[in-house]
Amino acid sequence: QVPVAESGGGLVQAGGSLRLSCAASGHTINQNPMAWFRQAPGLEREFVAAISWSTDNRRYADSVKGRFTISRDNAKNTVYLQMNNLKPEDTAVYYCAADCTVVVTATICTYFGQGTQVTVSS
Repeated sequence: QVPVAESGGGLVQAGGSLRLSCAASGHTINQNPMAWFRQAPGLEREFVAAISWSTDNRRYADSVKGRFTISRDNAKNTVYLQMNNLKPEDTAVYYCAADCTVVVTATICTYFGQGTQVTVSS
């Protein structure tokens, strides 16, 4: 069983919306936070958002605050990323991550999915 699997990417015009989903196996979660990262061509992978598994704590990158919302469904071991008002600079491969540790300066995760492409046209 794949530990983490994303779905929901695609092509959208600027200003549009997409929702990404991430299904994780039960042991993968380990009751730890899950997160989304992204990597644009030629750039390093960057943190997007994280959510705790047992509380309502969320963290966002400054670049997506107010536009992206991370949420979870514990019963389905699934995390979502609702992306609104998308911009061309949001174009990237988006990766879901599980079994994460969130500290002041970083989010460090054990498992990453294969990624799903999000392309925003201008």
